[in-house]
Amino acid sequence: MAQREFDAIVLGAGPAGEVCAGRLADGGLSVAIVESHLIGGECSYYACMPSKALLRPGELLDEARRVPGVKEAVGGGLDAGASLRRRDEVIHGLDDSGQLPWLEHKGVELVRGQGELDGNRRVAVDDKKLLARKAVVVATGSAASMPPIHGLDALDAWSNREATVASQVPASLIVLGGGPVACELAQAWRSLGSAVSLVEAAERLLPSEEPFAAKQVTDALRADDIDVRTGVKASSAAREDGRSVLTLEGGDSVSGDRILVAVGRKPRTERIGLESVGIEPGEYLETDDRLRVDGRDWLYAIGDVNGRVLLTHMGKYQGRIAADQILGRETKLRTDGSGSPRVTFTDPQVAAVGHTLASAEEAGIDAWKLDAETAGTAGASFYGKGTAGTSRIVIDRDSQRLVGATFVGFETSEFLHAASVAIAAEVPLERLRHAVPAFPSRSEVWLKLLEAAGL
Repeated sequence: MAQREFDAIVLGAGPAGEVCAGRLADGGLSVAIVESHLIGGECSYYACMPSKALLRPGELLDEARRVPGVKEAVGGGLDAGASLRRRDEVIHGLDDSGQLPWLEHKGVELVRGQGELDGNRRVAVDDKKLLARKAVVVATGSAASMPPIHGLDALDAWSNREATVASQVPASLIVLGGGPVACELAQAWRSLGSAVSLVEAAERLLPSEEPFAAKQVTDALRADDIDVRTGVKASSAAREDGRSVLTLEGGDSVSGDRILVAVGRKPRTERIGLESVGIEPGEYLETDDRLRVDGRDWLYAIGDVNGRVLLTHMGKYQGRIAADQILGRETKLRTDGSGSPRVTFTDPQVAAVGHTLASAEEAGIDAWKLDAETAGTAGASFYGKGTAGTSRIVIDRDSQRLVGATFVGFETSEFLHAASVAIAAEVPLERLRHAVPAFPSRSEVWLKLLEAAGL
């Protein structure tokens, strides 16, 4: 078969790959995007979108029960079947045909199949041969990793994929892990009727976030009758009498009809032909701040596959940076690593950007903090009434600029972008105090934080 040429080839049509391909096409380049599964990727079908669809009914029901005049009209629990049907609408029944018009509109050519590098600037897709005149962008994402627990591989354990698309509510569920995915899905399936146990080897949940965030989420999960166990490791797993049994170090055990493993991710770098360009597969693709792999001017890696920040919005941001580089627009990453915004969509939500107090100090920053009660505003009388949560900003003592912020409470994700802007723009506190939050909005928590500094 004749070789086809494009200016750029993108391997992987998840959010990062789509954004990059679309921006390249907008810049006048001919672009092929290669995908073996679903256009839209993990986030659209197995992660961000379905998990939020599963969480939203329980969150909304709890809020309704907090509002006088509404709580009196609320009877019974969630309709699990209706909730799952709504989830199916959100993920379009795992049908990606609705994504195709966007690619066609952009002029991006979709090539279905398993794409593999076949030497410099060359990609093989089954029996098709493609050549990139300018660049190949690897955007193949990540997959759930399974820990080396004896017997676990025989349990048919759920990863995030099975847990977010399950068609029935298990009577009981073990969740192994304590990060955002584990916490979100534990709460989602509990709200739909599962009896849930959560086991985390670290001493606390959400170990990368502020300690108060971990405590407030843990308290909320336990208030939902989730059996949360931290600081305990699983030593073995087995199937007994039709149930999954997880034996913990020390001899205790937990059992459930299903087990969900959410302990981390691994890059999808196998079977993409890296050997053909002298790169060993299996590891994250290390990139520079222009997203180039090993400094090569034609090979880029964006999104989860480069291991920088495994978040959809950061992959999309990287897609824009890589596209601009390929288009000849000199640019580089300015938001990365600890500077990235992130949200755990439990109730309470944990919305954070930049450093925690501990990570700032570890980075050598002379940091101090300001705390406020998230619900300590007039606006919180109407939204999230009576809910717990703490807000914190972390300040560099030398520059008097924000280097981090964390908001825990009801729907705090909407507070986050103001903090992201302040950190990215390096706004000093003296200037920030002139950004006046509206009354009676919950964003007055910013006023409370700055008042704590005497501003």
